[in-house]
Amino acid sequence: MDLRARPYRSVLYIPGSRDRALDKARGLAVDAIIFDLEDAVSIEEKANARDLLAATLTQGGYGARAQIVRINGLDTPWGADDLAAIAAIGPEAILLPKVGAAADVAAVAAMLDTIPAAKDTQLWAMMETPIGVLNAAEIARAPRMAGFVMGTNDLAKDLGSRTRGAMTMALQHCLLAARAAGIICVDGVYNAFKDEEGLAAECAEGRDFGFDGKTLIHPAQVAIANVAFAPSAAEVELAERQIAAYEAALAEGQGVAVVDGKIVENLHVATARATLAKAAAIAVAEQAHGGAA
Repeated sequence: MDLRARPYRSVLYIPGSRDRALDKARGLAVDAIIFDLEDAVSIEEKANARDLLAATLTQGGYGARAQIVRINGLDTPWGADDLAAIAAIGPEAILLPKVGAAADVAAVAAMLDTIPAAKDTQLWAMMETPIGVLNAAEIARAPRMAGFVMGTNDLAKDLGSRTRGAMTMALQHCLLAARAAGIICVDGVYNAFKDEEGLAAECAEGRDFGFDGKTLIHPAQVAIANVAFAPSAAEVELAERQIAAYEAALAEGQGVAVVDGKIVENLHVATARATLAKAAAIAVAEQAHGGAA
């Protein structure tokens, strides 16, 4: 299955301890939700959040949105209980924090193998430590692995970086590993959630890098991410013309076509078809979300 056929333009963090936020998320036009039991939940609320989230996900109502649960690390007092409680309800995916090696993922995958309800549960990895970035290629091919989430705040802290540009190598390295393994890779958060211009610029950069979408910390960021990571009308129109021109060239015994003064070969057609497939998947998702962008 092509994991990237499903849109992940907007990936919103929702604290597992906030009942109203969990309910509101059922109506948001997001492609994916990360239900967070880790950073967004205080120590005092860890156990309550776990119980609330398990009950909420059992109730359902999130439609076609991808549902990913970030648990606490297994090296913390809460991680094992998080994994047991969440795995028992058979979630779509579990997001592991601070993954440093493929063995970290394999250990959790082995645990899930013993839980019948979790037989189809995928694993995702937070890529937020220097050692994790360096081991990205092996992590991407670990058992059940389906996606990377860039944890740019933690990564910047560990690297001592003061700008996003200083993390370019780390971002691209993880993206390369994800693409080589055929899994999803979403960009880190933009902290200034009221700065729409800054968010749009960072989304555009992430799209140019090749990320599938962006993690978000506030519902106000959703619309901007959805637009940034979707093919534009112009891109869809160009893709259609490239495919048509190339097919016409093949019918005439030619191996290449020309569109807008540029050569179109089979690799360009593959990209064009992927663009149309993504646009179609987004249309289906937006219809399921009630037509919201």
